[in-house]
Amino acid sequence: MEQTTDKKKTTLFIILAGIFITNALLAELIGVKIFSIEKTFDFSPAQISLFTDFKLDFNLTAGAIIWPIVFISTDIINEYFGKKGVQKVTFLTIGLIAYSFFILYISTHITASDYWLDVNKTDANGAPFDIDYAYRRIFGQGQAIIIASLTAFLIGQLLDVYVFHAIRKSTGEKWLWLRATGSTLISQLIDSFVVLFIAFYLLAGDHKWSIEQIVSIGIINYIYKFSVALILTPLLYVAHHFIDRYLGVAEAEILIEKANTEEY
Repeated sequence: MEQTTDKKKTTLFIILAGIFITNALLAELIGVKIFSIEKTFDFSPAQISLFTDFKLDFNLTAGAIIWPIVFISTDIINEYFGKKGVQKVTFLTIGLIAYSFFILYISTHITASDYWLDVNKTDANGAPFDIDYAYRRIFGQGQAIIIASLTAFLIGQLLDVYVFHAIRKSTGEKWLWLRATGSTLISQLIDSFVVLFIAFYLLAGDHKWSIEQIVSIGIINYIYKFSVALILTPLLYVAHHFIDRYLGVAEAEILIEKANTEEY
């Protein structure tokens, strides 16, 4: 049976929201791992010096790999469902991430089974291995990191919405790349520094970083996000094409216009 226009809109929103939520949640969960971009591609470490004596390389959280998908999802939802659409998905995502961390907190504090510990007492090479300790280290992220991440995520998303529509108001329907990329670059500039400032300065206690360290690492993180946002810009047009075909060009234009005027 052919879907009605309203059902297609609902289906589209659910799909986009699902992509957004899934990648945001995964990024938070896998973000505990730090990886080297240079070593992954067999390059020498960058060894960049910014404001501090120590050298900085492109070492990023594994979550950075899929955060660009969140950026793209945000811009697409913004384009077709407006501020209200992005806000709904953002607040839902924050609630689900907070719930996930709560469940993970419980799972790291319940007592491990002797059987499970015994079966996994050695690694693949026969060396002693404490799987419960590894589990707690991976999933037991500190409260400062969680609070900082969620706060930066919320600020970044709300700023992205504002900048996206401010650019669209100035340029009209043309230049999708400008409002999408521009909003992402500005919002992630703030996000890159907010998460570091809250986690490693404001809530770090006696182990706080210096402002110079925060600025230096924030710049490295932002260079990566800036580069990826530019590289992935063509995907916005690919998504736009398929969504327009799915909804029908006329219906897609009506939906975009409603999103821009806050009627949706």
